[in-house]
Amino acid sequence: MTQTPFETAGPAFVRSLRDHWKLFLVEGIVLVLLGCAALLLPLIAGLAITILFGWLFLLLGTFGFVTTFAMRHMPGFWWALISAVITILLGGLLLVFPGIGLISLTYLLIAFFVAEGIVTIMYALEHRRELTRRWGWMLLSGVVDLFVAFVILIGLPSSFAWALGLLVGVNLLFGGASMIAMALAARSD
Repeated sequence: MTQTPFETAGPAFVRSLRDHWKLFLVEGIVLVLLGCAALLLPLIAGLAITILFGWLFLLLGTFGFVTTFAMRHMPGFWWALISAVITILLGGLLLVFPGIGLISLTYLLIAFFVAEGIVTIMYALEHRRELTRRWGWMLLSGVVDLFVAFVILIGLPSSFAWALGLLVGVNLLFGGASMIAMALAARSD
């Protein structure tokens, strides 16, 4: 019986992790340092994220603009052109006025946490009906999402200055810490 690529990926991943543990360790350390910087300077981190989105939209819009003209005889040319121009304008606005982008991203973050919290709570309740163990952790996760949204919302307008950068900092910190743990575990094997 032959093994599927999925079955052979596990040992290959472990072997790769063991062979390159130092690279994972360095990446983890960099992520932890960036996470700490974002936690210490959440406004700067939030503005940096907004500027990154600005460049991303500007590049995507420009690429869309060029490809739309390359395929100008295709149906929907004008709609594709309008879409590319809107994307370019959005990127430019985020670069020129990153503070406005930071405000918009904070509102999106609140909406995400509310939606995610409600969906997670409903998911947990569905698992409870099916007698799945540990549904309470899912329920708690949904409640925490709603609590985070509430904290950001009641902190407005001052939460514009810290919410996005703080949450990205926490994410980077935990992601880096887990990568360091993986690297150190691979080194000791």
